[in-house]
Amino acid sequence: MPFISNGTTILDNGAFSVSLGSQVLIKEITASSDASISFVDGSSDVVLDSTYPIYKFEFINIHGANSQELVFDFSSDGGSTYDKVYTTTFFKATQNESDTDGALNYVTARDLANSGARPFLTQSIGTGNDESGSGEIFLYNPSSTTFVKHFLVTANSITGDYTQNTFVGGYCNTTSAIDAIKFEMDSGNIDSGKIKLYGIKDS
Repeated sequence: MPFISNGTTILDNGAFSVSLGSQVLIKEITASSDASISFVDGSSDVVLDSTYPIYKFEFINIHGANSQELVFDFSSDGGSTYDKVYTTTFFKATQNESDTDGALNYVTARDLANSGARPFLTQSIGTGNDESGSGEIFLYNPSSTTFVKHFLVTANSITGDYTQNTFVGGYCNTTSAIDAIKFEMDSGNIDSGKIKLYGIKDS
């Protein structure tokens, strides 16, 4: 499966394809010892409404004050409250640098079943100078007032000499329109890294 097909699409495998021209950068935020990073519709040039049917968030080289996971939460009242309920699955592929410990596992401790806890995006991200976590979230039709809100996550984090590739899927169990998202470490600040918000146009 090629990552670039004819120079116009990415992840083009016949099942999911995003035209490079259909992806619009809305907002980029750089972390600097922040307790959280939020994207709120209508605030600081953020668009998170019916303008786009799909939104993508990229988190790049997230480095925390503590060796913790990156988590997120949604809001339907402009970020006044983040109190949504989620159902998710979570599995991971791991490998160490010495090629002595590789595995693919479902992680029951990181999935959610109609829970008010914040969904996990990564496994633990190390605090070494060269350790960070990166990945992306696709959020589908957040402005719908009919359906629950589906999302898919792919991420990679480094802890010690281990790479940990995580795959998360689930939904936010609300039919209210989602208009804000907040990113945090499970504990401690986000010391550095970037988070970008894109809108993906209709095909």
